[in-house]
Amino acid sequence: MTATFRPAEALDVAVLLPVYNSYVRTSTATFHTEEIDETTFRGLLFPGYPRYDSWAVVVEGKAVGYVILARYKPREAYDGTAEVTIYLDPAFSAKGLGSAALTFVEARAREREFHNLLAIICGENTASIRLFEKHGYQQCAHYHEVGRKFGRWLDVVSYEKLL
Repeated sequence: MTATFRPAEALDVAVLLPVYNSYVRTSTATFHTEEIDETTFRGLLFPGYPRYDSWAVVVEGKAVGYVILARYKPREAYDGTAEVTIYLDPAFSAKGLGSAALTFVEARAREREFHNLLAIICGENTASIRLFEKHGYQQCAHYHEVGRKFGRWLDVVSYEKLL
């Protein structure tokens, strides 16, 4: 399956918010425990800083997910580091789109002269862990029982890739 990427637009919110909320309801991929509204989602999708951005993952003319290059922390010393987030409509998972999105966003990060990319992942999200490891990310932290969802304490692992 082939994907193209374009900057995320306001019109994408109506299509991509249900994708995100499906993960809120059914998985530990996000630590939101309640569905979010459009205003909150716009804050996630549109980081609001010039070096950071989001792109729609497009298949056959339809947005089926998104990838975000987000600010890691709001302090200047961290400005060479960005966090990568990828969400795909579950119907489009396991079709190579995650790899395509990660390759795409890494190229944008290099163009913007980022030094380090981070992925912050729930420890039980083996599909995301495999994706980032496949692309050369190394585990750099493991936080035990830092989030609680579905009545369970969950670990968070951090992966990094020096560009």
